[in-house]
Amino acid sequence: MMTSPAEARSATASIAELAGWAGLALVARLADGSIYRPPMAETLPFTLFPPEEGKALLATPEARFCNLTNTVHGGWTMTMLDTVMALAAQTTLAPGEICPSHETTAKFVRPIFADSGEVRVSGHVVARGRTVITPEGRIEDAQGRLCAHDTSTCLVVGRRP
Repeated sequence: MMTSPAEARSATASIAELAGWAGLALVARLADGSIYRPPMAETLPFTLFPPEEGKALLATPEARFCNLTNTVHGGWTMTMLDTVMALAAQTTLAPGEICPSHETTAKFVRPIFADSGEVRVSGHVVARGRTVITPEGRIEDAQGRLCAHDTSTCLVVGRRP
């Protein structure tokens, strides 16, 4: 669900307020539009569907993200994978925790074309430890064929004031 800049400002929550929410509640509020979407979502828009603990889903490339061969740029692909995996990891956090990415590895299996239509970008948590979360991400085309996949590790740390 995309919100206009005016709607986003009216749905803004303070950092202190965000720090008090568990991760699943935070991602659910992003999905339903009751809190602002980060500015990055205006640059690389996506649809965030209601999350489940350890899972997140988003979709749809735009022609403006294509390179000279009319395929969607790998930077878009990696950003969407990083985003969905971070959101999946976020759903497992307690209030006051954050989980910055530590490392990530992407594999490109088939190109995504400008006219490919909606793609499914999904992420889920494979393992959740006390200090490390390991999420996986996938991008599949409308026919369910794998286009790219990724594995990452995120560090669980307390939010600094």
